[in-house]
Amino acid sequence: MADRVLPYPAHWEADVVLRDGGVVHLRPIRPDDAPAVEAFHAGQSAESIYLRFFAPLQRLSPRDLERFTHVDHRDRVGLVATLGDAIVGIGRYDRIDSATAEVAFNISDSHQGRGIGSVLLEHLAAAARERGIRKFVADVLPQNRKMIAVFGEAGYTVRHNYEDGVIALEFDIAPSEESTRVRESREQRAEARSVQALLHPRAVAVVGASRDPDSIGHRLLEDLLGGGFTGPLYAVNPEAWEVQGVESHTRVTDIPGEVDLAVVAVPADAVGDVVDDCGRAGVRGLVVVSSGFAETGDAGRARQRDLVRRAHARGMRVVGPNSFGIVNTDPQVRLNASLAPSMPPAGRLGLFSQSGALGIAVLDTARRRRLGVSSFVSSGNRADLSGNDVMQYWLDDPATDAVGLYLESVGNPRKFTRVARRLARTKPVIVVKSGQSTFSVPPGHTVRESRLPRETFDEVLRQAGVIRVENIHQLFDVAQLVVHQPLPAGPRVAIVTNSDALGALAADACVSWGLDVVHGPVAVRSEATAEEFRAALREAFTAPDVDSVVAGFIPPLVTVDADVALALAEVAGASEKTCVATFLGMHGVTEALSTSVRTVPAYPTPEDSVRALVSATRYAQWRQRDRGPLVAPEGIHRTAARALVERLTPPDADGRWVSEAEATELLAAYGIEVWPAYPVTTPDEAAAAAQRTGYPVVLKATAPHLRHRADLGAVRLDIAREGELRNDLAEMKAQLERHGSADLVVQAMAPVGVSCVVRSTEDPLFGPVVEFGVGGPPTDLLGDVARRNPPLREGDVADLVRGVRAAPLLFGYRGADPVDVDALEDVVARVSALADDLPQVAELELNPVIAAPEGVTVLGARVRLAPPPGRTDTDTRRLPG
Repeated sequence: MADRVLPYPAHWEADVVLRDGGVVHLRPIRPDDAPAVEAFHAGQSAESIYLRFFAPLQRLSPRDLERFTHVDHRDRVGLVATLGDAIVGIGRYDRIDSATAEVAFNISDSHQGRGIGSVLLEHLAAAARERGIRKFVADVLPQNRKMIAVFGEAGYTVRHNYEDGVIALEFDIAPSEESTRVRESREQRAEARSVQALLHPRAVAVVGASRDPDSIGHRLLEDLLGGGFTGPLYAVNPEAWEVQGVESHTRVTDIPGEVDLAVVAVPADAVGDVVDDCGRAGVRGLVVVSSGFAETGDAGRARQRDLVRRAHARGMRVVGPNSFGIVNTDPQVRLNASLAPSMPPAGRLGLFSQSGALGIAVLDTARRRRLGVSSFVSSGNRADLSGNDVMQYWLDDPATDAVGLYLESVGNPRKFTRVARRLARTKPVIVVKSGQSTFSVPPGHTVRESRLPRETFDEVLRQAGVIRVENIHQLFDVAQLVVHQPLPAGPRVAIVTNSDALGALAADACVSWGLDVVHGPVAVRSEATAEEFRAALREAFTAPDVDSVVAGFIPPLVTVDADVALALAEVAGASEKTCVATFLGMHGVTEALSTSVRTVPAYPTPEDSVRALVSATRYAQWRQRDRGPLVAPEGIHRTAARALVERLTPPDADGRWVSEAEATELLAAYGIEVWPAYPVTTPDEAAAAAQRTGYPVVLKATAPHLRHRADLGAVRLDIAREGELRNDLAEMKAQLERHGSADLVVQAMAPVGVSCVVRSTEDPLFGPVVEFGVGGPPTDLLGDVARRNPPLREGDVADLVRGVRAAPLLFGYRGADPVDVDALEDVVARVSALADDLPQVAELELNPVIAAPEGVTVLGARVRLAPPPGRTDTDTRRLPG
């Protein structure tokens, strides 16, 4: 073990949300931390000191302080958790041998029970893995139950040994499915608690409350008062004794009671001081409505970073800046800390918007459609709190049955889809994403640049079960259906109207979007009575082969709309089948189509109603399907593969394409065999290569612009004899010299099958993405490629292979033999595991992959290694920035 001190690992720094929703800052320990470490030790109880050091150390000696604070960041590593200027937790490891280190923790007495020990263990394990350590050991006194629990509940397999009054623990620190599950579960609970603290404050202060009726501060206080907030409300304005009847204070620290939430509406250059004051007052969260931050340029970006740094250092979360505000319609809270002039009606839909201006439109649309809202968050520049955090909250929120999100950018799509997928298993997630024509990012949003096509985001949303819609209008079309109706049991539809034309339009829409019209269209006479309409509806709802009913009604002169609407509402309410309606003049959630049991959502056109029904049906089918376990192909040698890529990856950002032999070795570690190809330049070399592989053989060019180009004479197949091979070699060299390259290889002839392409890309924004396509024109010319984000489950792999339009070629198209899909999916699963494990693999392409009726053959492989850009969703909990 070397004595050289490595540079300070700044990438180990992180802001982390704790179990109670508060925030601490984690960073490597520094020599100048000695006074803070000494103060930390002096503040500990005698019991805590004894449990940590096995001795009553009343104070740390200068030698101890030196040892604790001077580390080499490799064999001796220390992390501290800080809150403001104080250290509230210390974790460290000391290497014992090349793969083992002893770990120890010390948590402030006043902060125990907040999950700091678990966070330190998680981040220490990640740092240790980075330094080549694979196992932790620890000695713990039997009475130290809290620390034993920290190790035992981390998801690792912990081995115990009791000797001489001490429990010796040891465990491997490689991430496992269980440790990942534990980490993500803790992350969800912590982030949900931090959002809950914002949406359920016991007391609120408006900083910048003004008497000027045209000011934002005046409006915010007015809206809080108008909404009927149930807790104490305070104004902060140093130039006023009271504002709108609310007593005013000079600063938050002057307020006599505790404040959970501060709504900040002061000039941008004053926000930093307000944040510090709020931190001193014990405020738990901030809603910063003020503008003048990252959306204004470099100076604003620096101001925004400073805002978040100050808030996190004091343990606070931030909504904004440049936020429209937050709303909670819970009658026990009634929080309208927003610029919305009135509270939306209470209901079961959670809403999130990044855009302030669109936030107004979102809430206004909900109000016009009479669609009730449970909670609303506008993230503004999303410098801290994002849609990920709010989805974590909605997962456990009993007041929310479905969620809608308007997104202008996604800073961490890998985490977004992971969180959305978990939420979508129980609650519909509807997403509008703007800026689809380009990868443009709104001012104020920090997003890495992606190298992948814009369709990638849609595909990973589909993988996560998210309902993707094109605009806010469609978001509410789907929301009013999934909130008020049961999900469709299947794609079979009945259509009942009082107009042949209306029925035909609905049927055409169903067929065009893949629904099966199995009943009707039934059109009662235009002047039919409500009872006639009721009878036709009852017949449709009771048909055993019907999953959903599309009803349409154009009111004639003789029939009262209300009677027909009531008939539909009553028949639909007596059934567990899904129903949508088109009633002329009705839109949204109407009293006419509501009963005490259920509400039938109304749409202005049959196309709108069917589009919403299609979205709900596809989502229901996603939920009904068992996705299976995470893929775990056998015969993978991860340690060897990691060692290989660490040795071969160059330091420059562009990386390099590795040799064919190196690519073959890497793929072999993941159980993927690449058939050898032998470079040849002379007829004798070609004949010798064919002797090694056995006839028949393939002769093909290797230049990138000629690969797989049979149309340019760059490939000769099924060469059965030596004489034929010699002739083909001569002809191809003469022909290909005109294209600038005559480099050729000989390879064994693969079985007849379907040529496929399997790729992976390590994208700076999305992380690892696996692609699949059928080779040739479908992939190269038409861009018929499916994409998924690892880690993949078995169902994801199946969807990936079946997700291209050319997929029928794999399943016996026009009488051909079906290919060995199981073997093809195994190759895809192995590539996904490799992509997930090895971020240094910047690009990988298997092409062609020949899928035959019996087995799969990989004939070509290319691999580019490069220093990884760093994944946005890491194996440690951390807030952005």
